[in-house]
Formats: sequence, structure tokens, C-alpha cells
Amino acid sequence: MEPLSHRGLPRLSWIDTLYSNFSYGAEDYDAEGHEEQKGPPEGSETMPYIDESPTMSPQLSARSQSGGDSISPTPPEGLAPGVEAGKGLEMRKLVLSGFLASEEIYINQLEALLLPMKPLKATATTSQPVLTIQQIETIFYKIQDIYEIHKEFYDNLCPKVQQWDSQVTMGHLFQKLASQLGVYKAFVDNYKVALETAEKCSQSNNQFQKISEELKVKGPKDSKDSHTSVTMEALLYKPIDRVTRSTLVLHDLLKHTPVDHPDYPLLQDALRISQNFLSSINEDIDPRRTAVTTPKGETRQLVKDGFLVEMSESSRKLRHVFLFTDVLLCAKLKKTSAGKHQQYDCKWYIPLADLVFPSPEESEASPQVHPFPDHELEDMKMKISALKSEIQKEKANKGQSRAIERLKKKMFENEFLLLLNSPTIPFRIHNRNGKSYLFLLSSDYERSEWREAIQKLQKKDLQAFVLSSVELQVLTGSCFKLRTVHNIPVTSNKDDDESPGLYGFLHVIVHSAKGFKQSANLYCTLEVDSFGYFVSKAKTRVFRDTTEPKWDEEFEIELEGSQSLRILCYEKCYDKTKVNKDNNEIVDKIMGKGQIQLDPQTVETKNWHTDVIEMNGIKVEFSMKFTSRDMSLKRTPSKKQTGVFGVKISVVTKRERSKVPYIVRQCVEEVEKRGIEEVGIYRISGVATDIQALKAVFDANNKDILLMLSDMDINAIAGTLKLYFRELPEPLLTDRLYPAFMEGIALSDPAAKENCMMHLLRSLPDPNLITFLFLLEHLKRVAEKEPINKMSLHNLATVFGPTLLRPSEVESKAHLTSAADIWSHDVMAQVQVLLYYLQHPPISFAELKRNTLYFSTDV
Repeated sequence: MEPLSHRGLPRLSWIDTLYSNFSYGAEDYDAEGHEEQKGPPEGSETMPYIDESPTMSPQLSARSQSGGDSISPTPPEGLAPGVEAGKGLEMRKLVLSGFLASEEIYINQLEALLLPMKPLKATATTSQPVLTIQQIETIFYKIQDIYEIHKEFYDNLCPKVQQWDSQVTMGHLFQKLASQLGVYKAFVDNYKVALETAEKCSQSNNQFQKISEELKVKGPKDSKDSHTSVTMEALLYKPIDRVTRSTLVLHDLLKHTPVDHPDYPLLQDALRISQNFLSSINEDIDPRRTAVTTPKGETRQLVKDGFLVEMSESSRKLRHVFLFTDVLLCAKLKKTSAGKHQQYDCKWYIPLADLVFPSPEESEASPQVHPFPDHELEDMKMKISALKSEIQKEKANKGQSRAIERLKKKMFENEFLLLLNSPTIPFRIHNRNGKSYLFLLSSDYERSEWREAIQKLQKKDLQAFVLSSVELQVLTGSCFKLRTVHNIPVTSNKDDDESPGLYGFLHVIVHSAKGFKQSANLYCTLEVDSFGYFVSKAKTRVFRDTTEPKWDEEFEIELEGSQSLRILCYEKCYDKTKVNKDNNEIVDKIMGKGQIQLDPQTVETKNWHTDVIEMNGIKVEFSMKFTSRDMSLKRTPSKKQTGVFGVKISVVTKRERSKVPYIVRQCVEEVEKRGIEEVGIYRISGVATDIQALKAVFDANNKDILLMLSDMDINAIAGTLKLYFRELPEPLLTDRLYPAFMEGIALSDPAAKENCMMHLLRSLPDPNLITFLFLLEHLKRVAEKEPINKMSLHNLATVFGPTLLRPSEVESKAHLTSAADIWSHDVMAQVQVLLYYLQHPPISFAELKRNTLYFSTDV
């Protein structure tokens, strides 16, 4: 047993180690998404065990190949290996016999620790004491009490397991054990002092040093090894490990105890007490939890880890990347045969002393990264949401767990593909002695987190090195135990009781920022999480040459199950030589970044909630409020019929004596004049105050409209056009025809679909039809610039589909399903309808009206 190399209070991370009911995590898939060979169900042929080596955190896993002092009992006679978890009472015996055997080892360890205490106490009163009474009491504090508690527990539990029958009860023993955790609290509070005292005494007293370096631990009754030598330092860590172990066993026992069994409430109570206890001492992080000792005896800390998408041989691979104090290691999970402990396979590593970030002008031209087609990403999102709805229905109808698991697996596969194919932001790193590597991230925030963490470590005096195959094996082997990110970040890996996030619209005003040391051209962007990854949703204008920018800009951000809002503050770069070859964009400098949780209680109020986010000494002030999706879908007719917003399109065109409303023509003209190449046009939010100002001017038919349009930010103009269609008292494609559009798009036969969809257009009132065809041609022209503006037909259909089709309030009650399900079947169908017309060859109003039907469709 190697000695502890770090001190400090350990983090007893029971939350990390309790396994969830749903196991389609990263461990079941390799980096390309192929299903791994799974080992036996937990608790079947081999018992779960805790790695009790002192340098590792408590880790629940299948029995590893590499020993440790943990045990793996053989299943009792008459119980088939691989027994299903459902056979509760038989599984209870398995869990208990495993725990009992490890409890015997623990008692032997405590005995070994207590053995030198009596002779040490005896010499303390002589003329030549080895230790003083105070030192002895500090080092062995509460060990005797802990020993007595566990000896009594073991003596009472042992006969119950050995003379097993289905009626046996032992919940009261676990409840009593949990009620005595106060002794452990006292031990933990003293643990650091005990270690320090033991070390000081070792340094000053050779006799004690010899005692503390080789304590003899008795082997189990049926073991061939009579004794094992263990250090005192390692044994002092055992009680800390034990509480976590007991908690895990309680979790397992509850899982396999029928709810009506007399033990159930007692075990539940014991688990509650144990978990509360662990939470209460879980505040200090032990560096040991994130450390690995190198073969040379040096310590290497794990600083950060996470899943990143790597471009490797022109294809995307999901990697688990580990940043240690002196090395960056890129790994994937190995395929393992049944029953074997899973391990990582190192793909490559770079010592931090050799790692450089190539500047845009230095980086070699990389093979072009082809973004995944938007419509395929949207299809995946739709599938995920449909599967999510099916899972909820199955659960509500108390469906079979096998059917739910099948749906969850399907959902994971789609989420995995989305996660693999959605990132586009390049993050390149280079080994000064060789190769470059390219990762793709979904968020600039994430890219800067990795870069900053690496640069911070590089400030230390780091040496270049080459790992031997043994050293690399040890380092890669430690990744599984040390990792802090256990599952691929997808919703199917979340527990059912986790927050589903917010669905609807978040209104954010970015007010101002302070704390800049010198004048700069500054702007902010807003990111929210969506489908497991973060996306940029809004951007303020650039405030030039200032240390105190005051934007006061409002944005409306659509949330898709979001839980966090990120704000990033940038300095704008106008130097055209700083173009990133990976995505042809100029790299702006991040001045600061921060993140806040979107707490439904705080956000879901009618009032604005003002907050400040602190980032690297910079403070950004912002306000936000949230509108749920069902509230934001309301179409409210305007009381003032003299304006254009909220007024029927037929009324406006008649009043203006025009075929297409003036507001639509002017906004489209302005976007085509100077916004058609704007990245994210119609997707990026415009400033809400600018949009409201334009709305007021159009409603008042002000003479200064054209002057105002030419000065206004293009995203505000695009936002005004979207708002106009959203606020029509009935959608452009009308309430009356809505059910027929939904049925028409679902037709399988192309000829029937074409006939129906064209007939529906003919059935629209003329002002609606002419305006729709005018908008259609405009959106097609926008999509032609997709290589520059990144807006495909599918992207545009996603933005405009619900706006042009979503029924007004009276109609929508029949169609709206759960407000939380943004990708409901209705929304999907609305997008598909608009996409159908966008992909159609040019449709002329005159031709459409002249053509007769092959067969009539009743609408």
C-alpha cells in the first residue's frame, strides 16, 4: 500500500459514485458512437467494490483486474450468476455478503491501528516516552469508538447473513450504524491534525517511524495471506472511505428491498442520515481526489477534463480530454469484453512545456471542415423531442421499463449524433515538436476556458518530457478514476428529477460594463444551453473607444430547455490579418466571461430582475425576465386599427392601396441592400428597444421612416419584420387553413402533396398570398448567400415557420401540447410547411390562379 502523498480533508463524493438507474452513459459507446460490449449488470457475477487505495477517491465500479485490498465474494450456492436485479431478496443477500466481507477487512484494519496504541500509552508515563499522551490521543482520536461500533454491527449482522431466510430483517442495524455517524464527524474534523501529528512524530522519533511504516493487518478468515503490511497514514484514511462505502451499500439494499418490507423505511432513514452526513463534510476538496502519482513518485494533478469533438482523419471523433498539471492527454474509451473494468485508450498527449496555440496567421491551412447540414441537425432535434414526449407518455401510463429503456437508448443515439456533429468553433493546439490537433467546440466560452486553464499552468516552470510506455499506461489508467465528467452531456443521461430547463423566451437587457483598464472597442455576446451544448444567441453593438460601455440593449432569446445564461465580453479586432484559417473569421479577444443559472423561481416573474456578472475584474450589469412559451404564442389584435402591427393584413393593404404591406417591402429592401451577407440574419436577435422604436414609427406612418431605417442596425430591421408577422391577429397562412396545411404536409405521395399544397395557396386571400410569395422569394435570395451568412433554407424555415403558421390564441388551444415541448409535432410541421414552399421552384401568383385542380380538396 503506497503512503498518502497529499493531505487535507477528503471530498467524499458519494454523488459521483452512486450509479444512476439509466446507464447509457459515455461508457457504453466508443468515440465514434458504436455500442460497447457491456459487462454484467452491476451486482450480478461480481460485487461492486470501492477502490480502497488511499490515493484514489471512493469509486464504485465492477471488480478491477488490478487487485487492491477489496474483495469479490462468490455468489451463494443455488443462486445463478447474472441474476436479474428484480429478484430483490436474493440480491439483498449478495449485497450483504459482499459488504460483510469488506466489513471484516475494515475491522482488521482498525485493530491493526489500535494495536500499537496500548504499548505507546504504557511508555508515555515512563522516563523514556515514545509519544506524549496528548500526541497519542490526537493520532488515535475516536479509533477505539469506531472499532467498537463496527465490531458490534458485524457481530449482529454476520449470523443473519449466514442463516439467511427471506424473512430476515437487519434495517435496524443499519439505522443504528447511521445514528452513530457523529463519531465519524469528530474523526473527520481531527483527521488533518492527526496526520500532521503522526508525520511530525515520525520525523522526530525513529521508534515511532518504524511502528507507523509497517502495521500488520490480519487477512480475512478464509484468506491464504495471514498478514499485510500497511502504513499508519493509509490506515487513518480507511474510516473516511468507509462512510462512502456504507452509503453505497444502503443505496443498493434499498434498490433490492420491496417497498412493503419492514426494512424499507429503516434503510431509507439510514440512507438519508448518511447522505446528509456526507453532504455536510463535502465542502473541502481533497487534492488527492484529482491526483495521480507518477512512477518517479511525483504528483500530477488533474485540473480539468471533458468531452470534446476532435477532427481526426477528416472525420469527427468524440474524445475525453484530460488536462493535468504538466500534460494534456486525449483519450477514448476502450472497447472492453464482458465483465472487464473499463479503461481509456490514449490517442495522443502533449507535455504543456511543448504545447503552443498557433496564431491565426501561423496555423497551417487545415482540410476544410464541412459543417453538418442544418436541416439534418434540426431533424435530430425533432426526433429527440418526439422521443422525449413518447418517454413521458410511457411513464405516465406506467409503461414497461423495457420499452422506456429502448426509447431512451434511441434518444441517446440521436443526442450523441447531435453532440458530435453540431460544434463548428475551431480550437487548434500544436506540439512544437510535431503535430497540430484540431477540436471543434460549440461555444467560444468553452474554447476560452480550455485555453485559459492551459495558459495558467504554463506560467509555472514546466519541463519537457517523454513518457515511457509504463508511465503512459499508469497515467491513462488513472483517468477512469480521476475524471470529474462521467457522462456525455446529453439529456438522456440526466436523472428524471433533474430540472428540465426553461422553454420560452428570455428577455435580456445588457446595460453596461465597468472595470476596463484602458479604452477599447467593446461588445457582449449571450449564449444559452440547448440540447446539451451552448449556442450564441445575441450580440450587442460595438461601443467604440471607451472604458465604460453603456449598451442598454434588449434581446429576446428563445430557450429550448435551457438552464444557464453565459455573457462574454469582447474587444473588437479590426485587423484583417488576424483571420482564422479554420473558419475564415477574424478572432476577437475575450476580455471576460461569466455564467449564471436560470433559476425558474427567480426568472419566472413578470418583473425585470437586475443582476451583475463579475468576470476577470470586469462587471457587466444586465436585467432579464422570462415569458413561458404558451404566453409568448398569443396573438393579440391591436385596439388601434390605424397602425399596422396587430391589424389584419387585408385592412392594411386596402388602406395603403398596395399588394404587399409597406412595412414588409421596406424591411425586405433594407435587408437585401445591406444585411443579406450578415452572419445569422433573422436568427440573431435585434436590440428590442430599436425594434420597438421602428414599430412605433411604422404604426404612426412617420415621414422619417426611410431615414431611420438607413441608420438602424440590420438585425433590428430583421427583428421588426418578424415581429410584424408574429403580431398579426391571425397568421399569414390563416387559422381556417391551418388544419389542412398540417394534413397536407403529412401526405406521403408526392403528387398528392403537391396538389394539396398548391390548392391551399390558391385558397388564401389575395393580400396574404401575394405577401407570402413576396417573402418566399426574399428568403430564397437570403439562402443563396448561405456560405457567407450561414442561413440555409432550413434555418430560415425554422425562424419563420411558426411565425407565419402558428394559429391565433383561440385556434391554438386545440393544437398546443405541452408548453415545455418546443419541438412539438405542431412546431415541426410548421417548419416543414414553409420549407416545402422554400424548396419549391418559383411560384407565380398569376400561374397559381390560372391552374385548375386535378381533384378538389375540401378545406
